[in-house]
Amino acid sequence: MSKLRIAIQKSGRLNEDSLKIIKECGISIDNGKDQLKASARNFPLEVFYLRNGDIPQYLRDGVVDIAIIGENVLVEKGEDIRFVERLGFSKCKVSLAVSKRETYEGMEFFNNKKIATSYPNTVKKYLNNKGINTEIHLINGSVEIAPNIGLADGICDIVSSGSTLFKNNLKEVEVLLTSEAVLAVSPKISEEAQAILDKLQFRIKSVLKGRNSKYVLLNAPNDKLDEIINVLPGMRSPTVLPLAEDGWSSVHSVISKNEFWNIIDELKAKGAEGILVCPIEKMVM
Repeated sequence: MSKLRIAIQKSGRLNEDSLKIIKECGISIDNGKDQLKASARNFPLEVFYLRNGDIPQYLRDGVVDIAIIGENVLVEKGEDIRFVERLGFSKCKVSLAVSKRETYEGMEFFNNKKIATSYPNTVKKYLNNKGINTEIHLINGSVEIAPNIGLADGICDIVSSGSTLFKNNLKEVEVLLTSEAVLAVSPKISEEAQAILDKLQFRIKSVLKGRNSKYVLLNAPNDKLDEIINVLPGMRSPTVLPLAEDGWSSVHSVISKNEFWNIIDELKAKGAEGILVCPIEKMVM
């Protein structure tokens, strides 16, 4: 039986979040300590644990069919590789930063300066588009120390919370791109593997939709029912059930977690009571 071969990062936060979403898709992986490859017990899936920077080449060569990888890595090493889903985790920025002591007034600061980075292709493309000429020092790891030891005038690196920049007396001055984990696909994926991917992607979409939604139950006075229903976006239309108490109905709906508090405030203002909010594990459309 054919299996879908998926690459995920060998270790780190992306590894943990990747395994979590696979688990939430109802797929059980037989993981052993320091394994480089593992199989699922209940889905035709084979997991390869690889170095993040190597994954684009494995996709390009068809060694793996798909991968969960940071979009920033694809921009740097795999612009020819397509992705089919944004996964909503491992969000970060790829940014330029300089010493806090520097006065920064624009991109011209970097003209004829030195930049240390692990993302040379990303930096070159961005600065070339801006007409800025720089010297790039390729560093793998600990990029943020470069300005402090006189190796470079600035750096380009991943920024999540900004705490690493702060600790090294650096400040973010330009954002080159924003990134998150994506589901990337090999250009050599077979028809059989694509059929399995379609099933996996259906499950992933259901998990992501559940993560981004809340199930809301509330009590509404019947004379305010139409106004309250108009506030609720819902999937199609909310479920309305009569309560034992005359003049009241129970309303059930789904709302986006991003709009959640604004909608709740509006519901209360229109007379909704007893509002109950529940998480959604999965949402099959």
